[in-house]
Formats: sequence, structure tokens, C-alpha cells
Amino acid sequence: MSRAEQPSRRTVLTAAVVAVVAGGGGPAVAEGAGSAATDAADPAQAPARPVDNRFWTTYTDWRGGTAKGTRAVSGSRPGVVIGTSAGTTDYTDPHTGRTAAWEYATWTSPVHQLAVPATETIASWNAHTPAGTWLKVELKGTYSDGSATPWYVMGRWAAGDQDIKRTSVDDQRDGKSSVWTDTFAVDDPATGLRLTSYRLRLTLYRKPGTKTTPTVWRLGAMGSDIPDRFTVPASAPGLAQELIVPRYSQEIHLGQYPEYDNGGEAWCSPTSSQMIIEYWGGRLTREQLAWVDPSYADPQVCHAARFTYDHQYAGCGNWPFNAAYAATFKGLQGVVTRLGSLTDLETLIAADIPAITSQSFLKGELTGAGYGTAGHLMTVIGFTAAGDVIANDPASPSNEAVRRVYKRREWENIWLRTKRYNASGKVVSGTGGVCYLYFPDRPTTRQREALAAVGVR
Repeated sequence: MSRAEQPSRRTVLTAAVVAVVAGGGGPAVAEGAGSAATDAADPAQAPARPVDNRFWTTYTDWRGGTAKGTRAVSGSRPGVVIGTSAGTTDYTDPHTGRTAAWEYATWTSPVHQLAVPATETIASWNAHTPAGTWLKVELKGTYSDGSATPWYVMGRWAAGDQDIKRTSVDDQRDGKSSVWTDTFAVDDPATGLRLTSYRLRLTLYRKPGTKTTPTVWRLGAMGSDIPDRFTVPASAPGLAQELIVPRYSQEIHLGQYPEYDNGGEAWCSPTSSQMIIEYWGGRLTREQLAWVDPSYADPQVCHAARFTYDHQYAGCGNWPFNAAYAATFKGLQGVVTRLGSLTDLETLIAADIPAITSQSFLKGELTGAGYGTAGHLMTVIGFTAAGDVIANDPASPSNEAVRRVYKRREWENIWLRTKRYNASGKVVSGTGGVCYLYFPDRPTTRQREALAAVGVR
């Protein structure tokens, strides 16, 4: 997302949600075979935090649900693949106009009962999509009034861009909820309506007559019900530690590859992603970077922008697309979630896990930033002895200037609030603690415990 002080798609859309006209048509998607099994939440285990994460990752997980042509694969990283084709369908890419035939197979999760009935839900996935393959993720839920959503498309995705253009899908609504790029949202939470359960449907595609298949290792969603708030309680400092994370500036890419959301000015998300990917040892080969102009510094940032770009949103800030990009690097997983306080971030930093956070603020609200933003991603890499936040902020004039120290109280409130005033004095939305977490597919015991402590497994 751009750091410019202009309405982001989340600010605009969240403000517009209440004004959505009831009765708008949902997507014309046929009902698929679902599982009668329910992934029930134990009320005794209901989390104190207003966030519910559920991810399918194990061989047992993939053996569950309902498969139509897919099969589970075991091994060090269990997943689901195309076993036999369930049929062939044509897909017309809205961004190229090309129509092609694809074999497909589907996997539908069991119903997950949300421990936190949700106003918002964000799916994420980790997958390998070799040339000639791609995937689609859909969500279908049940409301607290007993009615059901349509099947909503949460993303059409491929790691590359030679077969389809990865894309979100606009204009999905049913009069009670809508999908805004990557986020399912109840239109008017003040009514008390909530999403109480959901299932996810995964459709895997390949060119007809081939044996190539996508492999999906992680699929799930984060549901949340964050209360409206302009301020949040302050947390007490509890950790002084800094992780050594590569530093990349988005600003040095200004004007480069403007077809990917106007060049580096809007590349905070992929720049932050690339920093964390390289912290974990992820590297791009010379062959992968051969398309980048050799005169450009840090070509891996250009690469990250291209391969996180959402052709419908026309930007690189699609949250699940960034997590999926990170997971294309060997040994990495990526999820989108919400955290509840800087204490949660301290728990992760203590386990050597940095985080990418989303926030918006006026120029005067974050001392030392020097800019205002309607939506910006930065990387939290540690805390000072006084508890202030050490961040790699890509909205910096050079790589050397990327490391910043921001005041704890200012930073925590800006990140966790859901309401704020923009430069015109209008009430607009905040991100409510959204973050991306990238971590090894074989985390250490300490890392597993830290992730579990913040609700991610």
C-alpha cells in the first residue's frame, strides 16, 4: 500500500460498508459438495483475544473434508494435490481476455465453528503452483441469524504470472456481507450480525492432459471481532531485543516498473515481505532476477512487487498474496492474522520471529516518521530497553535509513485502533492489529510455543 495520505481501499470500503444497498447480488457460484463433519470449537478453550485462527496443515487435516479429485500427500510437509481430474472448465482471464480450458479438482474443508463470531475473515494459503497450474480459494459461511453466505472467491492465485494473472474479485456481496479485495466483512456490525462458522473450498487447476499439479500445504482463515476504538490500553514493556533483519527502502525504486502499482512509492508490502524472507534465508537466483533492469539496486524488491501484485486491486498490498509469496521460498510458511498488543509482538521477537504490521496515521501522530499514510506496512524487528518499537520502515529515503525507533505508546495505538480521524477530520478505519507472520515450516519448540501463544498453529 502507498504511504501517501490518501484513502486506501480499506478506508474507503469500510466507511462505505454501511451504505451498501441491501439485496445486492452475490456471485453466481454453484454450491459444491460440503462435509457434514464439523470442526467444532470447544467453548472451554475459547480464546480471550477476539481472534480465531484455523489452518489445515496436517496429513490428517487433508484426509478430512470432502475431496473431489484431490488426494492428500504425506511427508515432511503434508499437502493436497490433484489426484484425478474432476472435470474440465473454461476460465476467461479478466485481465488478459484469454480463455483457456483447465482440468480441476476440489477439496472442501469441514465446517469450522468460530470461537469468536466474526465481523471480518481473511483467508490465507501456502502452495506450490508450477507452470501450467493455479488455484482458487473460496469461503462459505453461516451467519448468526442462521442464513448462509454464497461461495465467496477469496483469491485466484498462482506464484507466477504466465498462465493467469493473480487476482482478487470485486463486487461480491449478498446484502449482509461483502468481500473487499482480501477481506470478508459483515456490512453493518452494529446490527449484531456475525459470521459464526465457515468452510473453505480449494479448487486446483492444471492444463488438460498434463500430470502437473499444484500442492497446497496450508489453508485457513483468521476470523475476528475487534471492537470499535480510537484508543487501546497501553501495554507495559517486557523485552529489550533486536533481530538483525535486512533493510530495504521502497523509495529507491520510485518510478521503476510503474505497471506494478506506480513503482516503489507503493511497494511497502512487498519490500517488507522481502526483508523478512531474507531474514529467514530466502534468496532469489540470478535466473529468477534476470527480467529486472540490471541498473536497478535490490532487484529482489522489484521481483517481490511483481509476484505479489493483485491485478484487480491494482496493487501489491493484498495481504494473503504477500503471505503466499513468502511461502514460495523453501522452508517458509506465511499467514495473515491479528495480534492484540505489543506484548504479543514481544513474545514473537523473543522467539526470533519478526512481524510485518499494517497501520495508518497522520503525519504528526508517529514521531520521527515524517509522513502520513492511509495504509502502510513496516517490519517490527525489536524493542529498546525503554520498550520503544524498533522497525524496519521501507518508507525511508535509503536502505541505511530504514531502521527506525518509534515511541511505544504512539505506535501501539496507531497499529491496534480500528477508528481514526483523517486529515479532513473524517472518521475512517484503522487496521486493528493486522500483521503477516512468516516462519519456518519446521519451527523450533520455542517458536512453536510463541506462535501458539498468539493464536497461530
